[in-house]
Amino acid sequence: MQGVSESVTNTLQYRFDGPEDAPVLILGPSLGTTWHMWDRQIPELVKQWRVFRFDLPGHGGAPAYPTGSVGELAARLLGTLDGLGVQRFGYAGCAFGGAIGVELALRHPERIASLALIAASPRFGTADEFRQRGVIVRTNGLDPIARTSPERWFTHGFAAAQPAITDWAVQMVRTTDPGCYIAACEALAAFDVRHEMAGVGVPTLVLVGSEDQVTGPAEARTLVAGIPDARLAVVPGASHLVPVEQPAAVTDLLVRHFSTAWHPAYDSSTGQVALPAALVKPVLATAPVAPVAQMAPPQPAPIAEIAPAVVPAPVPGGRPDPYDAGIKVRREVLGDAHVDRALEQADDFSGDFQEFVTRYAWGEIWDRPGLDRRSRSCVTLTALVAGGHLDELAFHTRAALRNGLTPTEIKEVLLQAAVYCGIPAANSAFTVAQQVIREETTPTE
Repeated sequence: MQGVSESVTNTLQYRFDGPEDAPVLILGPSLGTTWHMWDRQIPELVKQWRVFRFDLPGHGGAPAYPTGSVGELAARLLGTLDGLGVQRFGYAGCAFGGAIGVELALRHPERIASLALIAASPRFGTADEFRQRGVIVRTNGLDPIARTSPERWFTHGFAAAQPAITDWAVQMVRTTDPGCYIAACEALAAFDVRHEMAGVGVPTLVLVGSEDQVTGPAEARTLVAGIPDARLAVVPGASHLVPVEQPAAVTDLLVRHFSTAWHPAYDSSTGQVALPAALVKPVLATAPVAPVAQMAPPQPAPIAEIAPAVVPAPVPGGRPDPYDAGIKVRREVLGDAHVDRALEQADDFSGDFQEFVTRYAWGEIWDRPGLDRRSRSCVTLTALVAGGHLDELAFHTRAALRNGLTPTEIKEVLLQAAVYCGIPAANSAFTVAQQVIREETTPTE
């Protein structure tokens, strides 16, 4: 059974496999993939579960209605499940799909029976890395990302030995809607649950390929250390898209986990948990393949302590202090690396100025709703050209790209500035902006 939920703002493309009276197991996809990444798990899983798969917006021909955050996509998934009458379910997600699973377990624990996180992390790289990827796609399209996807997803030996799967991976990314891909990058840039992992209260399998260079064993161990009831499985000889590269091992691990760790139902009205029924015996293939990965027992590990944040003094007059909003917007626009550098260089002499800029320029002005960030970037670039502030122009050109302006649009802003600010000023600005755009939009092979 396949379908698309009807609400435009909550559109989700999905399909069911397996008997209608079986418990529901959801499989969540990775960024740039479709539900077909799970094809080789389906024959075994449908022996026990009704398997629900879905596509991310703009992936696999799904309607291109982008989501702005992992939480928004989790809500869209729940809305679809509500319409289908599915209340409780097991959930296994790979990479971006894993982020959705963590979000569901943290915000909607009554819906999750058991959880598997594959090639996942409490924070995927850095916000700067994902926003930079968005700049690359906005400027060059998805082809650079598509061409390099096999080396990120698979080990070299697998990619060389399986050219058909390699070509499938490239085409899968190429056919994704660029705007939805960029929105997904923004969602991952903002995703950070490192300090919330103790709130995941269901049995959790953390599964990772031993050769994963994207979200590898180190990230998996961070998840296991933070989640109270978590076990680790490392699959040898696999990279990021481990369900595709080592399907038999992943299938066996999922069957064992969801057969023995299905969390009993939670009654939100009483706060009580029903006594579990007898465990379901795993159903294996006629000639089962021995798992190449073994689940390690839970390893209690200390979670890194969080240093208390420095809370600025309230603004006189009872108004909310705009500092927190300012530092958030400043990081989103300029990037963590730039802001960290500015704050680290601050001392007793310049610290007050950094606080002033964060609070008033970013918390008061940039956070106002009257203009979107693209428009504010246009205004800022023009003002910097007029003032001849070339150093600031360089990092605000980077910011403009991150805010969604294309190189063509930045060129038009500088041409407009040439008319009203003067040819010499615009000439210098073009030199600076040209260098920044080359650096920011040239794909790394």
